[in-house]
Amino acid sequence: MKICIIGAGSTYTPELIEGIINKRETLPVTELYLMDIDERKLTIVGGLCQRMVEAAGLPCKVVLTMDYKEALMNADFVLGQIRVGKLPARALDERIPLKYGMVGQETCGMGGMFKGFRTIPAMLKIVELMNECCPNAWLINFSNPSGLIAQALLNHTNVKMMGLCNVPINMIDGIKKRLNLPNANVEYYGLNHFTYVTAIEDGGKDYLKEALDAGVNSEAMKNIPVAGFTKEQIQAIGAIPSSYLEYYYLRDGKLDKLMHTEKTRAEVCMELEEQLLELYQHQELHTKPEQLSKRGGARYSEVAISLVNAIYNDLQEVHVVNVLNNGALPFLRDDDAVEIQAVIGKDGAKPIKAKHIDNEHIIEYIQMIKAYERHAVKAALTGDRKEAILAMSTNPLMKDMNKSMACFEEMLEAHKEYLPQFNK
Repeated sequence: MKICIIGAGSTYTPELIEGIINKRETLPVTELYLMDIDERKLTIVGGLCQRMVEAAGLPCKVVLTMDYKEALMNADFVLGQIRVGKLPARALDERIPLKYGMVGQETCGMGGMFKGFRTIPAMLKIVELMNECCPNAWLINFSNPSGLIAQALLNHTNVKMMGLCNVPINMIDGIKKRLNLPNANVEYYGLNHFTYVTAIEDGGKDYLKEALDAGVNSEAMKNIPVAGFTKEQIQAIGAIPSSYLEYYYLRDGKLDKLMHTEKTRAEVCMELEEQLLELYQHQELHTKPEQLSKRGGARYSEVAISLVNAIYNDLQEVHVVNVLNNGALPFLRDDDAVEIQAVIGKDGAKPIKAKHIDNEHIIEYIQMIKAYERHAVKAALTGDRKEAILAMSTNPLMKDMNKSMACFEEMLEAHKEYLPQFNK
């Protein structure tokens, strides 16, 4: 069994290696190819990964390569975690919109849209190479923005793929813990980084109302400074919103905090990354260091490798993934990518039809953001400025057309080397 990790120079990669080691009884990985275009990071991170595999006594060949085809050839699973333009590009996504009075964030609003513009063409090229080198492989993508990438690849290629995020597992488990309902069935749906918990069922009873009356909030993520919704706000919404929804509902407070924060999250991550890379070079280190938890990727390995395990061993387990809707949310199109619970086995994901779909507010908001995503994906694929303008006009984080278009022009110039579709 061969697993290929594209973007393996990421400091998150030891998380994935730990997951592979922990699943050794059910995942017989014999070849692990770590691929990246950054030789320094690949050497440092890959070196730690090799030591981790060796220390665990895993009978697995670990190969570091900068060659896409070598990495992909005959792979069974391809794990994608790329960042086009690296963290400096993310810093621009976060910094430039602030000049125009807009939230700067790597997956939401203008920054998220431009990250999609850079990343979708790169992922399409990877899929082209997969068609040539490993046509039957599964692509598990957790490159952001995961939802936009899923929307593009699932509608414009034939690749077998699912998008992943660590928000669902943290949010669902956090709510179960808060309510002391470890075995509850939690209904969770929406779009990537735009999701709600709409039911918490245990023993034939739905505890959602109790959670709303208690003002239960989503589990905070390390990379999001959370203000929290008030009890009255959550009761009005009628569901528990994920922490990313603060960017939409509590926009002004988020914007003010970003305006008065000296460093962008990307700049903080650059410092954390250098600290981790220094740590990873210690030859005696052969386990994932605790310091990695500060980077914000909690439980990615658990999510990603558990998904690989469920596909490989046809477990028919329920996971939250980004897949085509296919009727699971009747208020969206079948070809819309959604983030939803699905039964996972060797044939892929079978989305579970949502039961609690009578909340008009949630329906209206999800429909609006999905409309933005459709336009943004068209713009990413074609470089069509009209589609980009429609995307901006549909997204509440880019509400003023004059400011949005001025910001769009500056972002286009700042990222031009990664946006050939707009520079034909």
